[in-house]
Amino acid sequence: MSAKSKLNARSEAEAKARLEELASLMLQADEAYHNRDAPVLSDADYDALKAENQQLEQAFPHLVREDSASSRVGIAPSSGFSKVKHSVSMLSLGNAFDAEDVASFVASIQRFLGVSDDIEFTAEPKIDGLSLALRYENGQLVLAATRGDGKTGEDVTANARTIKSVPQRIETDIDILEVRGEVYMHHKDFEALNETQAKSGQKIFANPRNAAAGSLRQLDSKITSKRPLMFFAYSLGEISRPLGETQSETISAFEALGFSTNPLTKICANVDELIAHYSDIQNSRPDLGYDIDGVVYKVNSLKLQDRLGFRNNSPRWAIAHKFPAETAVTELEAIEIQVGRTGALSPVARLKPVTVGGVVVSNATLHNEDYIAGHDGNGAPIRGGVDIRVGDWVTVYRAGDVIPKVKDVVLARRPEGAKPYVFPSICPECQSAVVRLDGEAVARCTGGLVCPAQTVEKLKHFVSRAAFDIEGLGAKQVQAFFQDGWVKEPADIFTLRSRLGSGGLQQLQNMEGWGEVSAEKLFDAIDDKRKIELNRLIFALGIRHVGEVGALLLAQSYENWQDFHDAVVAAGGHDGPAWDALNEIDGIGPTMAASLVDALSDAQFSQVVDRLIPHLDILVVESAGDQQSVVAGKTIVFTGTLEQMTRAEAKARATSLGAKVSGSVSSKTDYLVAGPGAGSKLEKAKSAGVATLSEDEWLELIGR
Repeated sequence: MSAKSKLNARSEAEAKARLEELASLMLQADEAYHNRDAPVLSDADYDALKAENQQLEQAFPHLVREDSASSRVGIAPSSGFSKVKHSVSMLSLGNAFDAEDVASFVASIQRFLGVSDDIEFTAEPKIDGLSLALRYENGQLVLAATRGDGKTGEDVTANARTIKSVPQRIETDIDILEVRGEVYMHHKDFEALNETQAKSGQKIFANPRNAAAGSLRQLDSKITSKRPLMFFAYSLGEISRPLGETQSETISAFEALGFSTNPLTKICANVDELIAHYSDIQNSRPDLGYDIDGVVYKVNSLKLQDRLGFRNNSPRWAIAHKFPAETAVTELEAIEIQVGRTGALSPVARLKPVTVGGVVVSNATLHNEDYIAGHDGNGAPIRGGVDIRVGDWVTVYRAGDVIPKVKDVVLARRPEGAKPYVFPSICPECQSAVVRLDGEAVARCTGGLVCPAQTVEKLKHFVSRAAFDIEGLGAKQVQAFFQDGWVKEPADIFTLRSRLGSGGLQQLQNMEGWGEVSAEKLFDAIDDKRKIELNRLIFALGIRHVGEVGALLLAQSYENWQDFHDAVVAAGGHDGPAWDALNEIDGIGPTMAASLVDALSDAQFSQVVDRLIPHLDILVVESAGDQQSVVAGKTIVFTGTLEQMTRAEAKARATSLGAKVSGSVSSKTDYLVAGPGAGSKLEKAKSAGVATLSEDEWLELIGR
């Protein structure tokens, strides 16, 4: 059975568990990579993890988690630099790992556009460096910013000016031109830099990417100026007028303006040509003199790029085809159980340290009870049906996990007396019963908030970057405060100063790692976060299946906390108008809706939330897209067969104009767009007095 077949054969419960696991692991990776310049995995591994997540979401679209790998770009910028809001979001790329993935990517574009003819692409090496946006006004470099979380980056203008391949001024009559590309370092320069660092007793960099990222993000530009950084230009951000009609013409224009572009960039007419160029680049990889981790494919026509638009955090018109992951063999010394914030019991392999892909690893995920036993959720054998035992020698690979995976067992090296692993029936943290519901692959602790492991993980999630993001209060501090009894639930964070009393500051200063300044800053940071956007609050509550994107959709639909809370509580019976309205939100499926409703219907959880809300000033979240368009804030329903664009393109276009797309007609529907073959939705709209438009009338309304 192929890897993809195995993935699609997973049970729904196993898929849910894996998506939850991926979301948690990726958040850790983002923090290490973007804010500490000390990644715990390579770019290739990170992108491979996103690919696995994407494949799972495609196989189980109703299980999509909004805090998954597909809903986040990077991480919020650190506090060391001033922040820059990107006028055009800097998004990450989706990933492909084989020719089948590439063919699927091309086919998805053809389906979206409603065409069957070949589409022209550009193919170029994916540089393993740090993304950078350069803004020129009237030809003068005025700003350089890192990607950050895709919406907000760091101002590194002074440092970028020291890079020789970044022009300070360009000869152009274009008022605004934002050039995007990658900062990197040649192998020979990296080796020379490390020699210099070693002689002066300073930090030795693990690889050229770390060296480039660390150099660009120096607070002292004089240090950056001494680092041999290079820059390849590859795309546009904001621009007052186009440089050409295609991606390839844009790259040629970059060269004419004095930017360095990658000479291996090539125009390809079909999938076969894309794969052939991928192979050529892969073969030349050892001789390039700089690190790459794949090949990027982009639709060449800029008009088609515009029509294709974007998903939550990646363009539909581009993908990164990654190079294969590396493996290693080592001994499994122990199996330990970790309990997550939703009660899921996750087995982890403790390994004899081994180097995989240039990184030393000592842990690996074992997924769940079935994976250890040697079969999937449907009972089909994996690894030939061989189970995993303590003492086994195992093949480990890093295809995307912060905690790598165990691929195979070297059965010939199994020690005598090795016993099958018995999965626990009692929670190791709180001794509550462990249950595994029919059809689910994951066993869960039934302790709920009684379980200290679940409680502390929920608190860590609450203060995470995408949630409240309280400066100075990270996972380590939350763990310490919980153990000391200071913080047992979210509301305790906002009453910490008052509960500790006049001696609270001194108590905090007496704790290891704290001083007078840092303690006072923490209390101030907590006060600063009393004002919070509704979507961040919803995400921070840590409700299963409700991630960043889902939280944003909910916040944009209900707009304020009281309306959101009342609507969800009213949907508690999983039926009625409130339940229907919740499920009608485009992107909120029944799984997420049920999880949300059940959480706020739980008396214990509801009391925790009720104690938190009075301490907050919850901000209204505006709808996404162009808020100046004629359909901004309107609810649109599409039905029937559209003839001038596909249904997917129509929905994407409506969303980009600030409209809300719903799957069913209700009293809140503003327009029903009906094509040939429209049925019951059209009749319902007419009887409800909802305005109905033909496709031509819709296009005329939105100005296309």
